[in-house]
Amino acid sequence: MFFNSLQYAAFLPVVWIVYRVLRRVPQQNAWLLLASYVFYGFWDWRFLGLILVSTAVDYTVSRLMRPAAEPLRKQLLLVSLVVNLGLLVTFKYFGFFVESTASLLRTFGLEPNLPLLKILLPVGISFYTFQTISYTFDVFRRRIEPEENPVTFALYVPYFPQLVAGPIERAQHLLPQIQGERRRADEHDILSGLRLILVGLFKKVAIADAVAPLVAKSFNSPGGSVSAAIGILAFSRDPARFSGVGGLKAVLV
Repeated sequence: MFFNSLQYAAFLPVVWIVYRVLRRVPQQNAWLLLASYVFYGFWDWRFLGLILVSTAVDYTVSRLMRPAAEPLRKQLLLVSLVVNLGLLVTFKYFGFFVESTASLLRTFGLEPNLPLLKILLPVGISFYTFQTISYTFDVFRRRIEPEENPVTFALYVPYFPQLVAGPIERAQHLLPQIQGERRRADEHDILSGLRLILVGLFKKVAIADAVAPLVAKSFNSPGGSVSAAIGILAFSRDPARFSGVGGLKAVLV
């Protein structure tokens, strides 16, 4: 589900209306968590298991760190790093490492038969992996207290407005907003949000997507310095793309 898709155009109003109807923060958080899982499940519901594993591991590790002595705290941090980075490397970089190793061996006249995982890349895996790791590091360094409410922490990991396009949020910034007791948007907040969505949609569709074919053509078929310069200039669409996606994110907390 892309931020500039018809599915998201239908998804966001439903999420917002139900969110506004619910009055209590625990209910709102539970609803946003469900919405975030549905949003991610539109890409591939099977990868929800990876988010659940990262969430469960870092929630448990951070809670165990609080009363633990320093040696055990380091061991718990290592558990978080091994699990999260292990998932990231397996699903995102395993194929790259295998192909690079095979290419290197071929230069020495060898014909390796290395295993290759034919799996899809989970969308947003880098964002939520490093976000949960940063949380665990902050708890380890005693910068923050571990979150006791499992729903609050679970929402921190896959919160849909920043799940697939970032930015990576530090716990000190996002968790207090999720924990907040009062969330009442006034007319100014609503109009400001709508303006950001419209501006973001324009940047994403009219600017970033429009020059994307030019970038691909320039880099796939380089034709000298002029073509390269055009490609580099067009590649500067990325700030517009990220700015556009950022504007399309309706911040609910």
